[in-house]
Amino acid sequence: MHYKISSTSPNSRYLQISATTENPEKKNIELQLPSWRPGRYELGNFAKNVRNFHAYDSDMRELKADKITKDRWTIFSKGTARVTVRYEYYANELNAGSTYVDDSQIYMNPVNCLVYVPEKIEEECRVELEIPADWKIACALKKEKQNILLAPNFDTLADSPFIASKTLKRNHFVLDGVEFNLWFQGQTKPDWSKIISDFFIFVAEQMAIFGSFPSDEFHFLFQVLPQKFYHGVEHTASTAIAIGPAYKLMEGETYNDFLGVSCHELFHAWNIKSIRPAEMMPYDFAKENYSRLGFVCEGVTTYYGDYLLFRSGVWSEADFWPTFNERMDHHFESNARHFQAVSEASFDSWLDGYVAGAPHRKTSIYHEGSLLAFVTDMFIRKNSSNKKSLDSVMKRLWLEFAVKGNGYTEADYKRIVEEEAGADFNYYWNNYFYKANSYEPILNEALDIIGCELDFVPSKRHHEHLYGFKVIEPNGVTKVSEIYFGSPAELLGLSVGDEIISVNGMQVKADMAEWLKFFDEKNVDLIILSAGKVKTLLLKAGSTTYFANPKVRRKAKPSGLQEAAWEAWSGKQY
Repeated sequence: MHYKISSTSPNSRYLQISATTENPEKKNIELQLPSWRPGRYELGNFAKNVRNFHAYDSDMRELKADKITKDRWTIFSKGTARVTVRYEYYANELNAGSTYVDDSQIYMNPVNCLVYVPEKIEEECRVELEIPADWKIACALKKEKQNILLAPNFDTLADSPFIASKTLKRNHFVLDGVEFNLWFQGQTKPDWSKIISDFFIFVAEQMAIFGSFPSDEFHFLFQVLPQKFYHGVEHTASTAIAIGPAYKLMEGETYNDFLGVSCHELFHAWNIKSIRPAEMMPYDFAKENYSRLGFVCEGVTTYYGDYLLFRSGVWSEADFWPTFNERMDHHFESNARHFQAVSEASFDSWLDGYVAGAPHRKTSIYHEGSLLAFVTDMFIRKNSSNKKSLDSVMKRLWLEFAVKGNGYTEADYKRIVEEEAGADFNYYWNNYFYKANSYEPILNEALDIIGCELDFVPSKRHHEHLYGFKVIEPNGVTKVSEIYFGSPAELLGLSVGDEIISVNGMQVKADMAEWLKFFDEKNVDLIILSAGKVKTLLLKAGSTTYFANPKVRRKAKPSGLQEAAWEAWSGKQY
């Protein structure tokens, strides 16, 4: 397939795309636009951005093109030996998995917007960009010319985002023969020495686990945005990451986010892009690719994305534990932990995995999965006297499945965990991976192995710890955003989306928490706006604390075994 990409009016945010395929059999052709993109396990409906779709023969005479599904077309060839389609794609979303155009860049995730012939998915793809001569292209694909990219097949093309721009900034380093490139697009002043130093350390830590890398080069493509932002998408030889705000990139929390998402997405080059569930070998871009292994694909990666920064010394404990606590917070704040197992959440991600959805319905393959990865790591370390770990499992998955081009199953993962630990994993597998449950018992057990313990700290906000609800305050309006399951707020009739108008007769103007603190009473009168109706509620404090924040703390007097386990896990003295 030969693609041509241009934008005659970048401010319109439309790309002009043509795709030409040879048709020696002179038969009718079906063209498919991907229905989803790897890294986001839900249908993407990218065809909603396509307009002005037309097909032509080798003499550029128009052919009939019928849309037969939401993202598939039949082209009636009339015996022509070459078919070209032309269409426009609305590229107005700038995140790590989208496609975007303006007068400064063309940023494309090809899986969003390039059609393919399903039976020719293994054929070479050629992408020709109509761009100014002084623009550079950041991409993992090989270049035929300054503006022509080559991919051996559509899967590789779909897996290769690119940024074309005059303003790209680049630096790189080499480790174990692999070239790691860092590309920045946007207003930013990267401190190259600090970035290269920190990246080199965590990249080396990952390379040490697996022993080899899936490709001979890797490209970090950073879209640095003016506003607060955090998003990354994995690819085999690259990652696209959107991060902001630009003016804080090298500072505090934003820099930690920058490191965290980069470490996470690099780990994906092995885990999910190469170490892949059998159900996704190969990817089928035309429909859902169901798997229950999200707790490995995303959960294990989320765990390692944080943990390896700590273990390698890039992060301190003060950087690592707040992130770990946040993972626990997501688990304990939602009663979905009693309703949906993480394996089921993986399967259901195709349904509503990336929106808030119904309250207390779904768990997270990222947060819950990372906690279970920690528990698994501790299980293996304890039962092997710290001779083996989750590192051992991931390396075996790499060597025994990915390197050989095979996918692994749920049974394979459990078997390898048990073999590395030398112990039965059924209790954890049956009661936590495949059954909805609170993780508190197994987190306490796992933390104890390394001389730590779990504590719950009450929220300082009255409405959270006394009544069990959270609010957001967009544009000065106070709205209920979350309700603790079984709390007074839920039992007395408050619902997500309700607007709080007053507290004890005092009007609320984005200051509800201050009024509740001022009154400091167990029972308060609220006037709310709910589904268009004004209601009065007498909110009574419960007998327990809601939205308590889970926190890890080190034990003051650990045992010798706990100190040894801590040092083996963290690489640091207790």
